[in-house]
Amino acid sequence: MNRVQVILTLDMENLPSDFSELLKLEQAVVADWKAQGFLEHLFLREAKNGAVLIFKDVDVEQVKVLMHTLPFFKIKKSVEYFNLIQQF
Repeated sequence: MNRVQVILTLDMENLPSDFSELLKLEQAVVADWKAQGFLEHLFLREAKNGAVLIFKDVDVEQVKVLMHTLPFFKIKKSVEYFNLIQQF
């Protein structure tokens, strides 16, 4: 089964004053994605500067569209997309 991994890194040097509000909005969006079934995993990065998301049953172009809807996307430092093929 194919997966798309996204590595999101936030610009921690330039966080907006409404960061806590953005965090609440972000959590609601990813909870909705999980409920819809196409977000398989969300890992917070140990450095607390971003996250790793694993999507299933969507292609990388769809994932890019979804990622642009995240509240944190506007404070990103970088976003990397990787097509994966699950072996087991």
